[in-house]
Amino acid sequence: MVFAVLLGCSPESSTQQTKPPGTALSIPKKHLSAVDVSLVSKTPRQAYQWYCTQCHGLKGHGDGVNAPHLVVPPRDHTKAAYLETRSNQQLFEAIKLGGLAVGRAPCMPAWEHTLDDKTIWSLVGYIRDLCNCEAL
Repeated sequence: MVFAVLLGCSPESSTQQTKPPGTALSIPKKHLSAVDVSLVSKTPRQAYQWYCTQCHGLKGHGDGVNAPHLVVPPRDHTKAAYLETRSNQQLFEAIKLGGLAVGRAPCMPAWEHTLDDKTIWSLVGYIRDLCNCEAL
């Protein structure tokens, strides 16, 4: 997943596609049943560490391992100045639908097919804790 995000957001643009449009990635069913998503989303902190830290960093400063490779820097979740201008609903939609769908960074992936709404709402709360700020 991270590899796909990096390809779409790297500073170098590629005009060639590695797969024809509409070709789905085939994952054997035995691998799908081996991953229990609930194991990494029992707490908001665990979910954040599993899904968000690669770009946003362990403490939410936007300094994750993928950050230097992205055209648009990941949001620093500890800066209240910006996050206080956003409602909880706006944060929820950015996580669920991805940055491009909400007019933000196209590198922010949509998590709607990976995370359930309850987990996404818990991440919104966790981000509010990181910035120590209130919603709009």
